[in-house]
Amino acid sequence: MRARAEEIGALAGREWDVLVIGGGITGAGILLEAARRGLRAMLVEQRDFAWGTSSRSSKLVHGGLRYLAEGQLRLTRESVREREALLREAPGLVEPQGFAFADHGGGWPRRLGFLAVLRIYDRLAGRREPHWETADGFAMLAPNVRREGLLGGVRYTDAKTDDARLVLRVLDEARAHGAEALNYVAVQGMLREGGRIVGARLLDERSGQEQAVRARVVVNASGAWAGALGGEGKGPRLRPLRGSHLVLPSWRLPLAQAVSLLHPGDRRPVFAFPWEGATLVGTTDVDHSEGLHLEARITRHEFDYLMTALRAAFPQLGLQDGDVLATYAGVRPVIDSGQHGAPSKERREHMVWSEPGLVSVTGGKLTTFRAIALDTLRHAAPQLPGWQADLAPVPVFARVTPPLCRALPGSVLRRLGGRYGRHAQALVDAAGEGELETVPGTETLWAELRWAARAERARTLADLLLRRTRLGILLPQGGAAHLARIKTICQPELGWDEARWLAEQAGYMALWRECYGIPAA
Repeated sequence: MRARAEEIGALAGREWDVLVIGGGITGAGILLEAARRGLRAMLVEQRDFAWGTSSRSSKLVHGGLRYLAEGQLRLTRESVREREALLREAPGLVEPQGFAFADHGGGWPRRLGFLAVLRIYDRLAGRREPHWETADGFAMLAPNVRREGLLGGVRYTDAKTDDARLVLRVLDEARAHGAEALNYVAVQGMLREGGRIVGARLLDERSGQEQAVRARVVVNASGAWAGALGGEGKGPRLRPLRGSHLVLPSWRLPLAQAVSLLHPGDRRPVFAFPWEGATLVGTTDVDHSEGLHLEARITRHEFDYLMTALRAAFPQLGLQDGDVLATYAGVRPVIDSGQHGAPSKERREHMVWSEPGLVSVTGGKLTTFRAIALDTLRHAAPQLPGWQADLAPVPVFARVTPPLCRALPGSVLRRLGGRYGRHAQALVDAAGEGELETVPGTETLWAELRWAARAERARTLADLLLRRTRLGILLPQGGAAHLARIKTICQPELGWDEARWLAEQAGYMALWRECYGIPAA
């Protein structure tokens, strides 16, 4: 605690060019792009890094096929460009994911229209691949899909990621360029001089220490929480939308491809795809009316909605509520069009607006975080006299050589290189006996827990199990059966005494039951 207070005091005593508020993917991207262009940049997050939307997304790095079908060509072009860049730059973290869409008699006009959209999608990505499969060929791609009335199907390629690890990797890249990032530091209010914002008053949630930090420009990148920082009210009206998901064991819903299907009730698209050794199902798109200070959670209605889609698509599997390992929900910062239409019809572009000393940004997609960051810096540039920089896109990540370890296969080394970047070799070298084995039922190494506890600023057990690793949503009951071994690995690294560990364990399990378990009927 004392070291933490000293760290914050030292940082507060420095003059910053940019103070970024918000530790999700948007804030992390802005921090990186600012730091690599010579700005003295610092980020603060009131909870944990990626605590909000950026650890609770659908885990897809996609070009936005739906946006293209709705005529949003600019957004799709930008998304496809960013997806392809991340696939090149972050192997092991951003990976290709095939999608399959069954045709149970939608009619030739609809089928031809879908194929035409996919041809444009391919052209934007600079690739070309076959898209139509016969019924037998489609059944090979998705063997458990409903065969009755199956005429064939469409397939295409997008990408997937671990969203929380993506945020952490971007933050680490920013630190390599001299930036600073602190979690559990809340903004108490803005510093103002002569009608201009010149910094912020910060509160360290752990020590209770308050500090004033000065910056030439404050960037509000707090997403769905953007309206809570008290600017002059010039920003757009937000429509917080909740997306909820299910996680099932891969043996219970085995998939080689992602399967897109239309919900039998309202014909909305729902997907299921293999992720981190499990199968992820989503997503809903409903207005979120609960307070944003509360942890988002799935409702029973949303749970039943997704289970209905699965049972209709895979009737022979006989899926039951008890087959679900975990649930999670996140709130998207969508800009309200004012049309009062269906949530899924709201546009997903980002918006940036400014006032003296403050630049705010919200909206947008996980995939386009680099483009959002560069656009935000363009708006900030007039408030940074003397700073000139080329804001053309450059690779997000430095080239990384996968770690060396004869005990691990190449696919695992590639995964570690993607998720941990320049620290992957140190993670492998720090592993204790048996820690280069995977946690049963997942693709996570036990050694990842040790490294997270030692070097990744985890402050709570939830940080370790829900964001540094994803064991909390990949294992039954949030990993309760493995807590004894997790304690053996992590407690010495964290420096927690027995009372602290027991308190953390009790708090984590209560949180898991309330927000990540199966909601009561």
